[in-house]
Amino acid sequence: MLTDQEYETSLRAADKALREATTADQVREVWKEHVGTLGHRTLGRLLGGGQSIERMLDRRNERSSRDE
Repeated sequence: MLTDQEYETSLRAADKALREATTADQVREVWKEHVGTLGHRTLGRLLGGGQSIERMLDRRNERSSRDE
């Protein structure tokens, strides 16, 4: 399992790469690179623009604090 710092770094890198992707092939390459770390659901949320990164990180922190 990723640490919070590793998750945030991966999330920000994927977000940046998806924003810079201009073709479907580039989006697919970014997806392949990050799906193992972040998963389809998280990447879909980034791609769809439905949530900010900060909100996604807050929700992860809330879930992990409940699990402790």
